Amino acid sequence: MSLKDSLRVMVVDDMAVSRGLVTQALEEIGIYQVSAENNGQSALNRLVGDPVHLVLADHNMPGMDGLQLLEGLRRNRSTSRIGYILVTGTPTPELIQKGTQLGLNNLVKKPFTTATMKKAIEAVVGRL
Repeated sequence: MSLKDSLRVMVVDDMAVSRGLVTQALEEIGIYQVSAENNGQSALNRLVGDPVHLVLADHNMPGMDGLQLLEGLRRNRSTSRIGYILVTGTPTPELIQKGTQLGLNNLVKKPFTTATMKKAIEAVVGRL
């Protein structure tokens, strides 16, 4: 079984259209084991009980934003090693620095293409 056949990914975004675009890019890459959540807290709760290999999360979400979700994952033993890619339209130096301090694995700037998404994922999990 190839890496992309076994890779389990969760997409976290409060906007249904954005979740759909990320999921569509994953399917174009050949990644089909994809789950989704529409907020950081429900994603964290679900991941603690059922970890995945990689999380692709929006930064700007109400309640728990993408960096707060990352922090929650890194603090929990069962989720601390999950690969984490932040998806944002505003990758400021401050955001990147804080994300790096929290253990961010990579970042994708919106709008993204399937090719840039694949490159970001491969930088975290290896060649697909």
